[in-house]
Amino acid sequence: MRSALLHSTSVGDGMDAEASRNAHIHFHPPSFSLRPHSRLPHRVIRLQNVHKAFGENQVLRGFTLDVNEGETMVIIGFSGTGKSVAIKHIVGLLDADEGSVHVDGVEVGALTRRELYQLRAKIGYVFQFAALFDSLTIAENVAMGLRKQGLLSEAEIDERVHEALGLVDLDDSVKTKLPAELSGGMRKRVGIARAIALRPKYLLYDEPTTGLDPVTSAIIDALMLRMQRQLGVTGIVITHDMRSAYTVGTRIAMLYEGTVRQVGTVDEIKHTKDPIVRQFIEGRAELAPAEPVHT
Repeated sequence: MRSALLHSTSVGDGMDAEASRNAHIHFHPPSFSLRPHSRLPHRVIRLQNVHKAFGENQVLRGFTLDVNEGETMVIIGFSGTGKSVAIKHIVGLLDADEGSVHVDGVEVGALTRRELYQLRAKIGYVFQFAALFDSLTIAENVAMGLRKQGLLSEAEIDERVHEALGLVDLDDSVKTKLPAELSGGMRKRVGIARAIALRPKYLLYDEPTTGLDPVTSAIIDALMLRMQRQLGVTGIVITHDMRSAYTVGTRIAMLYEGTVRQVGTVDEIKHTKDPIVRQFIEGRAELAPAEPVHT
């Protein structure tokens, strides 16, 4: 397993208390140029026949998935089935035991450490929990990756932080605050801001709406849609939240027993006839028959 730290980080989300008073998102155009979209699907990420085991636990058993430029691919599946494990291969946090992972046509497992850092500069990773550094201010958290790159002046970094916070509807008043001074929803928004501060080509979201109330979850969904539509970012979202999956997904893939059980558009998944997929998306519990009680 690679031990190198991931450059682009975080989780993003909306205000908890304020969300109930302001359940909509005000969209502001980004200050940097948008990426053009091709009319024909262009594959930019491919996981091909990926196997991964931890000891005796075989998590991935031939996982194969293609992600096209500009789309948001949602990966769903039961808890503990390896969804987070799968996307960690994209940024080289895990190496496949078998199979291959390609980003922009380059095999991730064949990259040198320097090349891997260059790849990670194109990928923003939004963790399940905010993953902010408690001792750093919000501005310092958002600027962390930029300072690590060492390519911008302090004035340019400050402008990029302002830009990133604005894209998640946070103003400069939060810059000097510590994470503990913000609500959980606001911390998640800061996480997204930190991930997009590097202007990534790709965003990976690991359970972005977990633990949030419905209104705040809807705000996070709106932010994810903004990243795709306004910035042209290609996204991969891991979630158990089918409302969120249907809202943000271009396509949805279900991971089951280490492989992709089904992949399709939102409409195709909603109307699937696959019994496993249908059980999951409908949230149906299928319990074993209870043993008779003898008295």
